[in-house]
Amino acid sequence: MSISNRKPGTPKEAPAEPLKRAVSGAMKAIARKPEMEIVFAADKPSLVGERARLPEPPRKLTAGDIAILRGHADSMALRLACHDAAVHRRAAPEGDAARAVFDAVEQSRVECVGSRRMSGMAGNISAMLEDRYHRGGRYEEITDRADAPLEDALALMVRERLTGLKPPKAAEKLVELWREQIEAKAGGDLDRLAKAIEDQRAFARTVRDMLVSLDMAEQSSQGDESDEDEDDQDQSSEEQQQEEGEAEQQSQGERSETETSEDAAEELQEGASEAADAPAGDWDEEDENSEAEEAGEAPRPRDSRANDRPQTDYKPYTQKFDEIVTAEELCDAEELTRLRAYLDKQLAHLQGVVARLANRLQRRLMAQQNRSWQFDLEEGALDPSRLPRIIIDPFQPLSFRQESDTNFRDTVVTLLIDNSGSMRGRPITVAATCADILARTLERCGVKVELLGFTTRAWKGGLSRESWLQSGKPANPGRLNDLRHIIYKAADAPWRRARKNLGLMMREGLLKENIDGEALDWAHKRLLGRPEQRKILMVISDGAPVDDSTLSVNAGSYLERHLRHIIAEIETRSPVELIAIGIGHDVTRYYRRAVTIVDAEELGGVMTEKLAELFEEDAAAGSGSRGSRRLQ
Repeated sequence: MSISNRKPGTPKEAPAEPLKRAVSGAMKAIARKPEMEIVFAADKPSLVGERARLPEPPRKLTAGDIAILRGHADSMALRLACHDAAVHRRAAPEGDAARAVFDAVEQSRVECVGSRRMSGMAGNISAMLEDRYHRGGRYEEITDRADAPLEDALALMVRERLTGLKPPKAAEKLVELWREQIEAKAGGDLDRLAKAIEDQRAFARTVRDMLVSLDMAEQSSQGDESDEDEDDQDQSSEEQQQEEGEAEQQSQGERSETETSEDAAEELQEGASEAADAPAGDWDEEDENSEAEEAGEAPRPRDSRANDRPQTDYKPYTQKFDEIVTAEELCDAEELTRLRAYLDKQLAHLQGVVARLANRLQRRLMAQQNRSWQFDLEEGALDPSRLPRIIIDPFQPLSFRQESDTNFRDTVVTLLIDNSGSMRGRPITVAATCADILARTLERCGVKVELLGFTTRAWKGGLSRESWLQSGKPANPGRLNDLRHIIYKAADAPWRRARKNLGLMMREGLLKENIDGEALDWAHKRLLGRPEQRKILMVISDGAPVDDSTLSVNAGSYLERHLRHIIAEIETRSPVELIAIGIGHDVTRYYRRAVTIVDAEELGGVMTEKLAELFEEDAAAGSGSRGSRRLQ
């Protein structure tokens, strides 16, 4: 007879709950982070700061499922335990492709540290990698090196050197396409890595040597880095303490970089998208340093370099097949109504929560709209409340007051929503609902709102690719897919007329690939044409730019470099205020003002809070400037 400890009336525990508890406990112990937050969800695994999202175990567990889950947990825990973000940032190379390799090999190093110490962990990580490359499906049949990311191949070869473990079967062709060239040029550097696996700084120097051997980094920059490392080691303890104090003062910036570096565990699953995070990391960190060094004007020494368009080398092969369409053009009214009803049904429970957040935002905005008075001015209307002091002391000057009003009504907000395939499911339904309710709220407050989406017309190319093939496959064709930019709600359109348009995001087959740079440029130019005094652009995305057709015939970081270029131009040259929200993807490496969330259901709260902060900052700046005039 079996005896159950479950109390009468309590629900039966799900079969996977004991496994979740065991995995969570082991992960916290390995990472040495007892307070870290761990959630299980159907979305892709991710690590942001000390918040980890692991795959939800299936109801019918197999030994393979358990190994894959534990592999994700071990990979993230090792990242937290064995990786120093500051060392990684200082040693990182300048080039985009080189940075992608550098990041991938570092992630391989931390996984190898655990694999060498614990055979069980080695098996778990092997199962995770096999599942990752098998799920991608794109590497098992490849025959062209252009389709094989070098960073993945090199990371797997480093793992093979450090642990003796062969690459996953699903990735064997990927590695073999590069093996001969890598061994010929950098075989000696690969052999040296095993001696430095426990020393991240020394390991990074060897990786930089390897990049030089592969003609991916300049020898001079490697020498500078070595000199810099030696200088760091020769510093006095007083200087080191000073650096640590500065790091504590800039805790927010360091936390952002730490989150970014930790998120590389997730990015290794995306292959082509990993290169996106690499160059942007350089950019954002340098921006932070520049801001710290230059307390006055905005100019930065890198701006001329970052804004040099030839350096991005970005171009569309043809724009003949691109389209900018309204929701009504893609879907008839009857289907839009049905899709809108489906959207409302999917997130009926969330609408109440977001509506309450929106009402709170409305109260905060309306409070700023109330008229206020400035007192103790030298001119204006006579202030009767100050007359008694003149009667008491006739030598006191007359006091005047003046009525003021906030000007944030003259504002337009654009919400640019990623309509890529990776947003399918809960993320896109939450984004659509939050955008809908916020648009209604801001309209009540007199703020114009524009809702835009971006995707492509086809998977893996389209008419653009067909045109390129018919032209004989000219080299370096540039962007090789047909853009689809969607206007769900124009800024001047009333919310009630555009409400049903957001149901289009629920349409099967709409969400395809994402080319973020051109979408951001398009939304930005639309804002610049608006008459409002203040312009805010909020981007909602769950990943880096990915278009297989483009990336297969251009450099692996081609789309990411262009996105970084567009962001730099907006942030340094444009009056538009840019803010980004990443869903399960760290966008702080791209945008100066950004926030990352793990769960899509956090989106409503983050959107309302960030918009409220923007308006309150504006109000505070306005009152500050008025106060300074009064003191003159």
